[in-house]
Amino acid sequence: MRIIRVFLAVLHIFVGIGAVAGGLAAILNPVAPMGLAAKSIPGFPFDSFLIPGIILFGIVGLGNLAATVPVLLKRRWLGYSSGVLGCALMGWIVIQCVMLGSVVALHLIFFALGAAIACLALAALTVEGLWPGTWVADFLTSAVPRKTD
Repeated sequence: MRIIRVFLAVLHIFVGIGAVAGGLAAILNPVAPMGLAAKSIPGFPFDSFLIPGIILFGIVGLGNLAATVPVLLKRRWLGYSSGVLGCALMGWIVIQCVMLGSVVALHLIFFALGAAIACLALAALTVEGLWPGTWVADFLTSAVPRKTD
């Protein structure tokens, strides 16, 4: 379980810092953060990057940094917050690719990081016996009478 926590902490901090930086850039300069103008993207549903910047900063950035706390404190339920944020990162990347109309290497890297976070969260929940599948297995093994010879 220790190795799962170490990897989760590193991934949450890495993704969190990157998302906070990207979200802050979009909030501070919503018209053209990092030189990319919203009007240059065909089919982009926003006039500026303010709303996506707030979402990136708040949910993906601060959310991942906050999810580091239960990981470092070795809380039993750390897998739930990590799993939600891993899936949120994957969803963010898919939506971003659809809105931008392209996929670049950075999208693939961060999608893979989100998948890694989600898989590690699932592993943590399974090890702790908190994943619903483990509840069913425990119930079935205790409910089925055993044959004695």
